Amino acid sequence: MTERWALAITETGGALLAPLDATGLPTAPVRSEPDPVTAVRSRPQVARWVWRSTAEIHPLLLAGGVVVDRCYDIEAAESLLLAHEGRLGEPRSAAAAHARLHNAPVPPDPPPRSAEPGSQSSLFEPRPGTDLPFTGLLQVYADQLRRHDATASPGRMRLLTAAESAGMLVATEMNRAGLPWRADVHREVLQELLGERYAGGGEPRRLAELADEISAAFGRRVRPDLPADVVKAFAQAGIKLKSTRRWELEGLTHPAVEPLIQYKKLYRIWTAHGWGWLQDWVRDGRFRPGYQPGGAVSGRWTTNGGGALQIPKVIRRAVVADEGWCLVVADADQMEPRVLAAISRDPGLMEVAGHDGDLYTALSDRAFHGDREHAKLALLGAVYGQTSGDGLKNLAALRRRFPLAVAYVDDAAKAGEDGRLVRTWLGRTSPPAAGSGDDEEAGIPQEETAPPSVDGAFTPGYASSNARARGRFTRNFVVQGSAADWALLLLAALRRSIRTAGLRAELVFFQHDEVIVHCPQEEAEAVVAAIRAAGNTAGRTTFGETPVRFPFTTAVVKRYSDAK
Repeated sequence: MTERWALAITETGGALLAPLDATGLPTAPVRSEPDPVTAVRSRPQVARWVWRSTAEIHPLLLAGGVVVDRCYDIEAAESLLLAHEGRLGEPRSAAAAHARLHNAPVPPDPPPRSAEPGSQSSLFEPRPGTDLPFTGLLQVYADQLRRHDATASPGRMRLLTAAESAGMLVATEMNRAGLPWRADVHREVLQELLGERYAGGGEPRRLAELADEISAAFGRRVRPDLPADVVKAFAQAGIKLKSTRRWELEGLTHPAVEPLIQYKKLYRIWTAHGWGWLQDWVRDGRFRPGYQPGGAVSGRWTTNGGGALQIPKVIRRAVVADEGWCLVVADADQMEPRVLAAISRDPGLMEVAGHDGDLYTALSDRAFHGDREHAKLALLGAVYGQTSGDGLKNLAALRRRFPLAVAYVDDAAKAGEDGRLVRTWLGRTSPPAAGSGDDEEAGIPQEETAPPSVDGAFTPGYASSNARARGRFTRNFVVQGSAADWALLLLAALRRSIRTAGLRAELVFFQHDEVIVHCPQEEAEAVVAAIRAAGNTAGRTTFGETPVRFPFTTAVVKRYSDAK
């Protein structure tokens, strides 16, 4: 299968399609067919489908029983290319790309559409005004191929776009499958934690009891759900607080502290995953949050609602496999330190990361006299920019033993402080600093001189006056973003392995370094093997041939809460 075809959906639900050559130009006249499902099903020889948006087309194909192997998502590619060109934040739609290509007024992107709780399809309905003529779509695609060729490392950039497009396929399939969720178990957990609900939507019994305890401890009525009221109550008791964060409260000696910490924990569960959440988000035994690949600038995934990436462990008891099925829960072991070893090409750190065992223990044996905790703090400090106190001392020890690894993130931090762009190993690019016109890449080896190759809290337009803060962001970006690139290729490899083996298993959950597969019990062993193989395949595909291993801790369980 070597053919590449473009596909678009008409306003009446029909399909427009055309075969493409290597430059993105059609090799035959545009064809019109009654529906996209038939059009795709009748062309099994097509290796990759090119379309405007996977979120628009792939769910329609899935509903018709058609699954494609590969695609090229034009709007996902546009986001990556704009960022690479130092223009992150400009409209990313195909219509906007077409307008830029012809020096026409650029239309704004439509506002993001939030997921309708529990729905399979609300995110995937065509949006009026976002389409353009099919010939215009083909022009945008051909131009994107040229823009890929013009990047500093075309091979890596093409791989990144393919990986992001694969992630889009996985996301739509996960949304269709849904995470198994037992509403009855969820209600039992809420009853156990929060007690009875009162009429009128007020706080449940246990929260009301804790609120009374807190008020009694202060000798006056206090609203524990209002941080300002809590800070004021402590001030009246002679205790000055900057916030009501747990770490600050735990250092106090006052009878209100313990019930307040309990209240805050239960209040979050009630508001974020309580009865209202259950009614809104769980349908027919499935939770479908609407995954958004690359939703953070680092490339990490986000969701369009439902809090899927912050499910408390106690609520995970409600995530229960179907009868005769199980959950294979897999966590990548020390992913970001292993990624740093691969991207820095530090021989010593690659040797440490070349084994499946605990990386921090191996690191401590080589540089920290067997002190695992200091080894962990040093390595994470290098990635996250802890450069004071004990962190500075630990970093100095790390720098002596692994100079290339530390220099890699130091260079990225310096580039950020200078207002320059940095890139992940595959070419995902950091947001520009406000007022910076220098788009020079820093800290990343180029394709000509090296083998192939934070969370997004830092947004375009962030004030560049805080150079140190930007330096910490870019230090982390090159590692965390490269890890996100690796994770996309992990998902692609795992999806391909499951399909090739003819398994009934389904990818149903993903966040950062964790993946869950829902499968028949008899397939669990094959799924575990597929996950482990996919991790190392993704490592080779992303970073080239290195000694670095990407192992997983896996658990085969009935309930998600039993995995950790």
